[in-house]
Amino acid sequence: MNLRCAFRVALLLSLSACQGSSAEDESAPKTEKVSLSKPKPRIEAIPHVETEGLGESAREAFFEVANDVLSPCDEPITLARCVAEDTGCRACVPAARYLARLAGQGYSRQDLRAFYLLRFDKNTKADFDVAGAPIKGAIMAPVTIVEFSDFQCPSCRKAAPELTKVIRDLGGNAKLVFKHFPLPQHPLAELAARASIAAQNQGKFWEYHDLIFENQHRLDEASFERFARELGLDLQRFREDFESEAVKARVTEDRREGIEAGVQGTPAIFVNGRDYSGPIEDLVVYVNEELEG
Repeated sequence: MNLRCAFRVALLLSLSACQGSSAEDESAPKTEKVSLSKPKPRIEAIPHVETEGLGESAREAFFEVANDVLSPCDEPITLARCVAEDTGCRACVPAARYLARLAGQGYSRQDLRAFYLLRFDKNTKADFDVAGAPIKGAIMAPVTIVEFSDFQCPSCRKAAPELTKVIRDLGGNAKLVFKHFPLPQHPLAELAARASIAAQNQGKFWEYHDLIFENQHRLDEASFERFARELGLDLQRFREDFESEAVKARVTEDRREGIEAGVQGTPAIFVNGRDYSGPIEDLVVYVNEELEG
């Protein structure tokens, strides 16, 4: 299990999502402490980062981890020192604010390290092929949010309007890319994925996407043609695309990408290739931190 996958598995254990079955080792990953050749005194105050509002235990956890993990820049110094010494790296202050925000939410030291490494370690960034994928938002937006979703997953249905609101609230700063990840325990999920791609081929992906989620509780095999008819699609073309090897391959390739990135449940969200396992209501803040860095 690679580092990115190991951290994702550990964090998913405590989050609400549709989970796939897996025989992989799901033990929490052990993170190594930073070992500097010339230890320096621990930094107890960091400019530009609000820590006074943290409780005593949260503040202690923040400073312990900030003095322990490496900065998100190329220099071999800790995050705390990067901010305190104003090294000129733009990513350090937003990274420290992110860590302080998580500490304020009550995460343990182990969780703080895991979340930080998921976001900033060079080994935990995934690369996704977004060519041909459905996109919502500004095509040239600086931030790309990739969602792996299952049309029969209740959590995905709940996330859909929330993610739409995130894209709207961020204006032209972010775009949403949809990836298919039908889970094996959902018998209609793969068929729904294929049907939505067939609708996408006629320029109606998001409308079809919304119809599936709106009717998730009463979905059956007959639903897919009914939705196509409601949207005024060419039914013959829809049927041909639905059964085509090209469409089936698209679903398979999306799943392969997700598995390679460590996805085991849905919805799975990545921001600029980084696994985002926090609540969707914090996603706008998270993206704004990306823009600041």
